[in-house]
Amino acid sequence: MNRPRRPALPAIALIVLISPILLQLAYGYLDPGTGSYILQLIIGGLLGGLFAIGLLWKKVIAFVKRVFTPQKHDAGPRN
Repeated sequence: MNRPRRPALPAIALIVLISPILLQLAYGYLDPGTGSYILQLIIGGLLGGLFAIGLLWKKVIAFVKRVFTPQKHDAGPRN
């Protein structure tokens, strides 16, 4: 006989409430260069994506037009 499964909410709530008590302090240091490195990664990723879109711009426009324009269905020759 199958018993209905109890939701995991009580277990998750228990973990969330107990975890701050059990965690230990971690002394870490992020130097100022870390922030600028992350900023460089974000800017480089955005510019790289824009460059890739620029290289493929005509294909992107053709794809968008093909997807969003209504298609004419040819019923064939009429007699």
